Amino acid sequence: MDTGKLGVWYFFDGLSSADTAANAQRIESLGYGTLWIPETVGKSPTVLASWLLANTQTLNLATGIMNIYHREPGVTLQAQKSLAEQSNGRFLLGMGVSHAPMVEGVRGLTYGKPVATMRKYLAAMKASPYMGFAPAAEPPTVIAALGPKMLELAATECAGAHPYFSSPDHTAMARAIMGPDPLLCVEQKVILESDPEKARALAKPVAKIYSSLPNYRNNWLRMGLSEDDINHLSDKFIDTTFAWGGPETIQARIREHMDAGASHVCIQPVNPNGKFGDLHWDCLEALAS
Repeated sequence: MDTGKLGVWYFFDGLSSADTAANAQRIESLGYGTLWIPETVGKSPTVLASWLLANTQTLNLATGIMNIYHREPGVTLQAQKSLAEQSNGRFLLGMGVSHAPMVEGVRGLTYGKPVATMRKYLAAMKASPYMGFAPAAEPPTVIAALGPKMLELAATECAGAHPYFSSPDHTAMARAIMGPDPLLCVEQKVILESDPEKARALAKPVAKIYSSLPNYRNNWLRMGLSEDDINHLSDKFIDTTFAWGGPETIQARIREHMDAGASHVCIQPVNPNGKFGDLHWDCLEALAS
């Protein structure tokens, strides 16, 4: 699969299916290679992916990420192969272990050790039967990976990794661990705003959503940020994890990821209008390749 160098990562839970399809078509027309859709407690990522693949021509659809606790491995394999066959190879399965507060607190399930749980899930997927009409090529899988052990698993058992909410320094670490060949599809939050005070003010509500989740916190500490940086959403924290400024400044951050070893960067634009579900098209148009 050719993911393209640049993609878009975005929540569409707040839009109708018709409006989401129109958004995907516009993203495709701008030349972005892959559209990444997440999973929380909203739309089904596989149903949405099928709809968007049917309403686009060349755009790849990736899940970033599909929660493995929400479905058993054989069901995931069926969805992956079905979507790959339907779209002529335009579906990229991205999946992950999510976070204990989401799995246990929201779903009432038991959260296991992340690496061991993912390893077991991948093995069960590979062992699951599939008797449907097969896609032309084996569809790729990437996993949400931040720490060294999960990155190693991504390199040895998958097509690659999908790090979320990290930095170019983390990208360099990930590439060093994974080696030169696996996919390294990095998410980067971006804000088209050159005023430091305004940009950081826009970033903080977004960051706060994730700031209590242990998997992210552990990775930010690994990246050299402190507990105080995370707890108080310091300027250092924001500037490390968000790319803000004019188009040239944001493009420079994207190049930093690429120079550090990313094979693909998917940008998540923060809309200064603050309307959930409303993409910041000025940003996407300014950054389009």
